[in-house]
Amino acid sequence: QVQLVESGGGSVQSGGSLRLACAVSGYAGCMGWFRQAPGKEREGVATIHRSGSVNYADSVKGRFTISQDNAKTTLTLQMNSLKPEDTAMYYCAARATWCSLSADDYNYWGQGTQVTVSS
Repeated sequence: QVQLVESGGGSVQSGGSLRLACAVSGYAGCMGWFRQAPGKEREGVATIHRSGSVNYADSVKGRFTISQDNAKTTLTLQMNSLKPEDTAMYYCAARATWCSLSADDYNYWGQGTQVTVSS
């Protein structure tokens, strides 16, 4: 069983930065950040495997950075150069094995934290 609790969301102007954190309890082979805007499907933002291998959605490459601490108990997402289209509910997710940017592959989810970017 994996428990996930997000924090760090908020409102920022376009071009600004936010840092999201996710407290993780339990074993996870892969952890990731996903987001869902109103009326849209949940989409993968970034993933990181226990080995340290990372993957990003094309829309956030060069702007967002995913990381985890050595104890694998905290997952973070540093978001820079934010755009209005980044506005969404952001979720932390975990699964036991390999990484995927597909939300359907994850069976553990946090409650979400809202990120709002104004123009």
